[in-house]
Formats: sequence, C-alpha cells, structure tokens
Amino acid sequence: MSERKIKSALVSVYHKDGLGPIVDSLHQQGVTIYSTGGTETFIRDRGIGVVPVEDLTGYPSILDGRVKTLHPKVHGGILARREPEHLGQLDKYDIPEIDLIIVDLYPFEETVANTEEEELIIEKIDIGGIALIRAAAKNYRDVVIVPSRDDYATIQNVLDQKGGVTNLMDRRNLARRAFAVSSHYDTAIFNYFNEDGGLPAFKVSEMHATPLRYGENPHQKASFFGSLEGMFTKLNGKDISYNNLVDIDAAVGIMREFESGDPAFAILKHTNACGMAVRKSQLEAWEAALASDNVSAFGGILITNKPVELSTAQEIDKLFYEVLIAPDYTDAALELLSKKGKRILLQYHHLDQQTRSFKTLLNGVVVQDTDLKTEGAEDFTVVTDRKPTTEEVTDLVFANKCAKHLKSNTIALVKDGQMISMGCGQTSRVDSLKQAIVKAKAFGFDVAGSVMASDAFFPFSDCVEIAHDAGVTAVVQPGGSIRDKDSIAACNERNMAMVTTGIRHFKH
Repeated sequence: MSERKIKSALVSVYHKDGLGPIVDSLHQQGVTIYSTGGTETFIRDRGIGVVPVEDLTGYPSILDGRVKTLHPKVHGGILARREPEHLGQLDKYDIPEIDLIIVDLYPFEETVANTEEEELIIEKIDIGGIALIRAAAKNYRDVVIVPSRDDYATIQNVLDQKGGVTNLMDRRNLARRAFAVSSHYDTAIFNYFNEDGGLPAFKVSEMHATPLRYGENPHQKASFFGSLEGMFTKLNGKDISYNNLVDIDAAVGIMREFESGDPAFAILKHTNACGMAVRKSQLEAWEAALASDNVSAFGGILITNKPVELSTAQEIDKLFYEVLIAPDYTDAALELLSKKGKRILLQYHHLDQQTRSFKTLLNGVVVQDTDLKTEGAEDFTVVTDRKPTTEEVTDLVFANKCAKHLKSNTIALVKDGQMISMGCGQTSRVDSLKQAIVKAKAFGFDVAGSVMASDAFFPFSDCVEIAHDAGVTAVVQPGGSIRDKDSIAACNERNMAMVTTGIRHFKH
C-alpha cells in the first residue's frame, strides 16, 4: 500500500527554529516521539511527551554526544521493510517501527566559514544525523525523511493538510532531497580536507539554485548555483541574467588586476574588455575607457576599482549599460544612478576568485587551476638590443593584463595607460592585429608610440612588421616559439623593444 500514516517519529535537529509547530502537530495526532539531547529538552519544554532515545536503546549518549542514535534499536526501526519477515524480526528484538525521521545536521559549512580552529570544525562533522538520513531515505517506501530545516514546511503541510498521511511519491521526493543534502554535506567535508588539492578529485555541490529568466538564449533554461551575496550587494536594478553573470565574472577577473593603485575603469561586452584605462582621477579613467570604443560600450558591463563619484555618475548616466560594479558609491551618485530602475548596480565586497575553474565538455567536466598569475615589470626579460623606456614598461605591464583577459588569439594596443584598441577571438593573430589597428584608427587614435601585447608567442615576424608600420614601438609576449629569433630580429631591425614573460595566457 503506497499510503502510510505517521505513527512514530524520531526528531533530532541542530536548528530548533520552526520545529515547534511540527512537534505540536505530531503530538495532536498522537504520534509517538523519540528524541535526543537538546531536541528532547526543547520538546519536553513545550509540555509534550517524548521518549528519550536512551530509553529505547538502553544506552546513554556517550563520547561527548558523538554516539546517540547509532544503535540497532534505532536503525532497525527505520530500515525494516513493512513486510512479514522484517516485521517479525522487529517483534523478536522488541524494536519499534519508526515512520518519520526529522534531522537537521550540524552546521559544518558555517563553522568552516567562521573559524580556522580545526577541533571545532571536526566536531561539526555530523555522523549520527547522516546515518539517520541515509537509512530513512533508503527505506523511503515505508519511511518519511525530513533531512533539513529547509524541509520543515513540507512535513508541516503533510501533518496539517494530509493528516500525517504520505504517499509513495511524497516519500520518494523527500528521499531525493535527503540524498542531495547528504551528498552536499559530504562534498563540503571532502573539500575541507582536500583544500591543498592532495587528491585530483572533482567534487562540487551547491544546494540552493537561483532560477534565472533563461540561459544564454530564451529557449534555454538556467539556474545559478552560488551566493552572489557573498561577493556583492545589489543596490538597484532588474534580476541578473545568465549573460549578465558571465560578463560580471569576466569583469571581476580583469578588475582584480587593478584592484589597488590609481583609478581604473573597464567596459566589457560579451566578456571582452572593449575599453580599459587607468588615470589619476576616476572621471578621466571613465572617459578614456569609453573613448576606446564608445560603440561597443552600449549595453555593456562597467566596473571600477574606486567608489563611484557624482561627477563620474553624471557621465555614466548618459550611456545605456546593463551593469555597473564598484566597491562603493557616494550617496549622490547612487541617488542619480538609481533613478533608472532597470540598471543593475552592484557593490562588490571583494574581488577574490575561485582557485579552480570548471567547464562541461562532452560527457564530463574538466577542472583546472584558475589563471591567477599576473606579470609585473620584474617578470619581463628584455630580448632585443633596445630596452623599453620607463613609460613603455608601464604600458607593457598594462597591455599584458588586458591581453590576459581577452579571447585568443588576442592583441591589445595600449598608449599612455589606455587600451586604445584590441583584436580578439580571431583564428589568426595577424587578423587580430589588423583588426586592432583598424579599430584604433576608426576611433581617432594615433597608433604611433603605442605598445602591443599578445597572449601567445609569434611564430613568424609578420605581426612585428605590421605593428611597426602602424607605429608600435614595444612588444610584450610570452616567448617560447622555436622561431622567437625571427620576431626578435625583426624588432632589432626596426629599433623596437621586445620583452618576454615566459607565461602564456590563452583564453578560449
């Protein structure tokens, strides 16, 4: 028979909030309640009769509470199939049937987030609770499992609306939730022990999905697994979309390179920076970033490393954009920008990035270390006869950071702390360079005196020759080609400076 009436329940939870009405309903319906420790006290304090688990097992809670419910008289009553053979064994060993398990696990993740004291963390690894969850979920055909306080409302509905009667689908749905809870919990524990990457294992779990309006396109469903609140405070605007999230992630990546220092502004479109500049004032940084490509900036994602000032906000407000991200906003700036209700305004708490990156491929997933390497002038090796000037070195560092965050093959042209153009996502590096030069000239920039960054080496001298003809004076690239000497020689012939970094930043 698929319908089961709840006649007995074992309740053992960490969080008691929301539990009161449930035990009240259980009591009103004549359900026998078993419990332990603090939960038992909580129930008793409500004037409700409760059977201590130690009375059932004949053993007290031992080992500082590590062992309470791990006993055949508990798990036998949960795991027994409601059929003659199993019920006969329960009767033989005087084990009561237990129809409902309500568990809320020790807060392991919260403890890890709030302390580094290992002893406290280890004690928040729940053993008995997990065993109860798995046992009840395994026997879902006969037993109801409530694996988390997030499911209190579900059992409350069963008690109040269905008189404590569940059908097979009810129990199976809760069993699915139970295994989601237990697998997530185990994943969190594994990742804590594997934080040094000792095992090359792929373990990711997120319990709470945020439904998105749709995915990359309207016909695709999508959800976000994560906590935006951990990184941002949303101050204004419509719901964040899938494409917004992808662009925000890219924006955070590039601004991480400029988190400290002079005011910086980046404008991104489809994950690529179409404008990037560093200046002595925020307004100047914004104006220079916009000037890089004021066409692509329309509908873009904006990010800065300094609190948004009113003077900057007044200029930003003239542009249609999707998202603006900053560490803070002055009151006047926020008031102005919030007048357009759909524009998303985010205040970031930090720009930390995950140390590992994941991507679905074919019928699996690839995982890699996130590219967190950033080269400074000290990482440059001069390979040409002419050394770059101090000004060129500053621009080369800037250009190299820009190129790192553009899609391969990429070329970034920089002049005086401003990315004056870029070419990216091309199948040929020559095409990327030609694209960058054409764009620079289209937006009124003089390429003469600029520097060039490439995300990969030059297997031929053609890019150096084209860049020189356009006026580029210095180049930064990873090096490592068996024909490095060709591009180095081309630089020497043209009195150009070239530095290598030894680090490649492909971005597919």
